This record gives sequence, C-alpha cells and structure tokens, in this order.
Amino acid sequence: MAVKIRLRRMGAKKAPFYRIVVADSRSPRDGRFVEEIGYYNPTTEPVTVKIDADKAAKWIQNGAQPTDTVKRLFNNAGIK
Repeated sequence: MAVKIRLRRMGAKKAPFYRIVVADSRSPRDGRFVEEIGYYNPTTEPVTVKIDADKAAKWIQNGAQPTDTVKRLFNNAGIK
C-alpha cells in the first residue's frame, strides 16, 4: 500500500480550506484517509498553517511520500 501525505479540500465554493492528511494513494482526493496531521488555510492573511510535526515526521520515516504542495508547506514549517 503506497501512502501519501496530501491535501484534502474542504470549505465552501471559492473559499477553500485544506486538511493535511495521510491517505492511501489509490483513494480519491476527498475520500478515505488514515490520519489527519494538520490544516492549511490559504484564504487568510497571512496564510494559516498548523502541522503536527511529530506525526508528520513519524509518517515520513515510515515511508509516506508528501505531495509537492505538502512538501513545500513542510519546508516552510521547518519539518524535514
């Protein structure tokens, strides 16, 4: 089972809010997930990002691959 760390879109139309989740790569974008490890709100000024660094590091160490956007958010937050 290939596991990815990716964004799950939530919120209203034209007001997106994303949760950072660990999910099977075969599941749909807003479908089933294993664990929620944070959130990202691009509509606020400044942008709001909250990530549980311990959970993120644990999943990366266990082989979960973050998507490009999540990787950028992790770098900005100082997570490996």
